[in-house]
Amino acid sequence: MSESSDPSAPPPPVSVRQAFWFWLKLGCIGFGGPAGQIAIMHRELVERRRWISEGRFLHALNYCMVLPGPEATQLAVYIGWLLHGTVGGVIAGVLFVLPGACLLTLLSFLFIRFGSGGFAGGILFGFKAAALALIVAAMARIGTRSIRSPLALAVALLAFALMTFNLAPFPFILLGAGVLGWLTLRFYPAGFPAPGKDAKGAAVPNASGPALIDDASPTPDHARVSFPRLVAKALLFTVLIGAPPLILSLALGMNNTFAQMARLFTVAAFVTIGGAYAVLPYIRDMATDTYGWLQPGQMMAGLALGETTPGPLILVLTFVGFVAGWNKHHADLGFAGALAGAAIATYCTFVPSFMFILIGGPFVERSRGEIRIGAILAAISAAVVGVIANMAFEFGSHFVWQSGHAKGVEIAVATGLTLAAFAAIHWKKWDAALVVLGSGALAALLHTTGLIRAL
Repeated sequence: MSESSDPSAPPPPVSVRQAFWFWLKLGCIGFGGPAGQIAIMHRELVERRRWISEGRFLHALNYCMVLPGPEATQLAVYIGWLLHGTVGGVIAGVLFVLPGACLLTLLSFLFIRFGSGGFAGGILFGFKAAALALIVAAMARIGTRSIRSPLALAVALLAFALMTFNLAPFPFILLGAGVLGWLTLRFYPAGFPAPGKDAKGAAVPNASGPALIDDASPTPDHARVSFPRLVAKALLFTVLIGAPPLILSLALGMNNTFAQMARLFTVAAFVTIGGAYAVLPYIRDMATDTYGWLQPGQMMAGLALGETTPGPLILVLTFVGFVAGWNKHHADLGFAGALAGAAIATYCTFVPSFMFILIGGPFVERSRGEIRIGAILAAISAAVVGVIANMAFEFGSHFVWQSGHAKGVEIAVATGLTLAAFAAIHWKKWDAALVVLGSGALAALLHTTGLIRAL
C-alpha cells in the first residue's frame, strides 16, 4: 500500500506498479465526464493516498483546463508524468482511456447489431446516479479550496451563469478569469490567493496531511525544463501526430474514409477547447452532412453511450469511427473495418493530449513560484468551480427529468439514488468504485421490478 499509516508523515514512494493499478482502476470507474473523473482523482490522490498536494493538484488542473482536448485525461497524464516521468505519463493516459475505449467499442457493436435498452439500461441508470454524485462532491471539495474570497465567489457565480445561459463560450470564460486574476494582483492582491496559499500568500498545509509531492517539494529532475529533451519530444510527436493522416492519405487516397477520419480527428484534437460538447457539433456536421458516415440518430445514440461509459466524453469519437468504418467498409472489410475506424479515431484524438503535457509540463512546473501566474491560475480555478456547478446542473437536470419524459416514480428513484451515492462518497468516504458498482447493481435490481425504465 502507498498510503502512510502516520497522517503526519508523507506516504512512502509510489512504484510504477502501484501507479499502474491505480490508473487502470480509474479508467474502469471514471464515470461522470471530466468533473466526475477529476473528483475521483482528487479524492484518491490528494485526500486518500496523498501522492500530490492540493496546491499542485489545482495548479496542474488549471493548466489542463485551458488546453485543447480532454482535461481529465491530461490531468492524469500530468500527475503520472510528475510521479514517474514520461513512462508514468504514458501509462496514466493510456490506462485512463483504454478501458472506456474498449467498452465503447463493444457497445458500438451491440448498438449496430441489436440497438440499445433492456437490462443494461438499468445498470447505466445507476451509473449515472453515481456520476452525478461524484460531480456534486467534486464541486463541494474543490469549491471549498478554491473559493476563498468574495471576488472568487463572484467569479464562480458569474461563470456558472454564463455557462448556464450560453452567454459566453467556455474558453472565453477561462480567459476572462485569467485576465481578472492578473489585474487584481496589482489592485487587490487578496482577491485570488494562489493554489496552496492563503490570502496573505502563506502556504496552507494539506488538509489530509503531508503529500509525497508537496507544495514545498522540489521539482523532479525529469520535470525540469531541458531544451534537448523538448526538441526530441517535439520531433517525436510531429511524427506520431502527422504520420497517420499523411500515410493513409497517400496510400489510400484523399477521399478514402480512413484517410478522412485521420485528418478530421487530428484537427478536432487541436480545437476541442471547451471540452467535448464544444467540438461535437463540428464532428456531427462533418460526419453526417459532409462525409455521410453516420445518420443523425446514430450520432445521438453515440453521445448517449459516451455519457454512460467510463473515460472522457470525447470517446464519442471512438463510436463515430466504429460506425463510420462499419457503414462504409462492412461490405469489403467486415468487422475489421469498424475496428480500424475506432482505432484511428481514438489514436488521432488522444495523442496530442500527451504532447501538450509532456512538452508543456516542465514550463508549468517552473511557473509554480511566480506570484502573477499563481493569481491567474487561482482566478481560473474559481471559474472552474462555476463550470463544474453548471455541469452538475445540466447533467442532473437531464438525468433526473429524463428529457421531460420521466414518470414520478423514476424521478424519485433517480433523486434517491443520487443522494445516497453522494452521502456515501462525500460523508461516508466510501471508495468511488464501490459506489459506482453498487449504484449500478441497485438500479439493475430496480429495473427488474419495473420501477425504472432502460435508458
